[in-house]
Amino acid sequence: MKLVTFDAGKSGRVGRLDGNVIVEFDCGSMREYFEREGEVSETGGVVNLSDARLRAPIVPKKFFHTAGNFVEHHNDLVRVNWSHPVNKGIVFFQNVDAIIGPDDVVVYPGQLTKELDYELEMAIVIGKPGKFFHAEQAAEHIAGYLVFNDVTARDIQRREMESGVFSFSKAIDTFCPIGPYIVTADEVGDPHNLDMELRVNGQVRQKSNTSHMSVSIPQLVAYHSPQVYSAGDLVTTGTIAGVAASSDDPFANYLKPGDVVEAQIEKLGTLRNRVVSWEDAHSTPPPTFEW
Repeated sequence: MKLVTFDAGKSGRVGRLDGNVIVEFDCGSMREYFEREGEVSETGGVVNLSDARLRAPIVPKKFFHTAGNFVEHHNDLVRVNWSHPVNKGIVFFQNVDAIIGPDDVVVYPGQLTKELDYELEMAIVIGKPGKFFHAEQAAEHIAGYLVFNDVTARDIQRREMESGVFSFSKAIDTFCPIGPYIVTADEVGDPHNLDMELRVNGQVRQKSNTSHMSVSIPQLVAYHSPQVYSAGDLVTTGTIAGVAASSDDPFANYLKPGDVVEAQIEKLGTLRNRVVSWEDAHSTPPPTFEW
């Protein structure tokens, strides 16, 4: 089942995608859907997908980030002498207020960064609360999966990593595109064999498969469980090789206004977002910051 949050007449409606139509649920939000363990009725409302505006499928209570789960990404950065290693085991929280959905714009804050990068990741949707459980128990907590583009300001990230942590570089407004929908675990089947591809203006930049993860999804979900899960929380898997920072000419490949990014994972759909300048997004000059 594909679960969506959408606008059609009113905003924030929730439902399931059935071919080219959306069947509406009697539910206030996608988080509520998972809090009620999917035990919600249908309103009888049916909306053509062409008449709806898909939004970020969920805004979780907590968004758990994982870095370094794909060795290929670490090796890519080592090859170009990136400032710090990105090994498995790095965890941090994402800013849920930075979440945007399919076809929303990523605003390029040129006053903050000159090195805007992309990172294709899969996100795991937690369907059942829990804490301190083993990998063998993880499946009962996994409700589904979605596509995530971990937009990152690399110049800020390098400064942050001097202290061993990073957050600001990934948590700026609009830096967290997710979607286009949540695909339930039963429809995905084996999540460890899904092709992954990210394109910028149609050019393939990242291409891999979820089978290349170092830590399996059950292990990953169990690893984060001491931080306490709520229904609807998200856990990311880390990115694959091919980010702009590890390319032969990073500044030719960093994102810029006008770029269209398509992040795609087999069975999970394509998440498409356009990059726009601050001025085009806000119709005002950007504020200045001193540090």
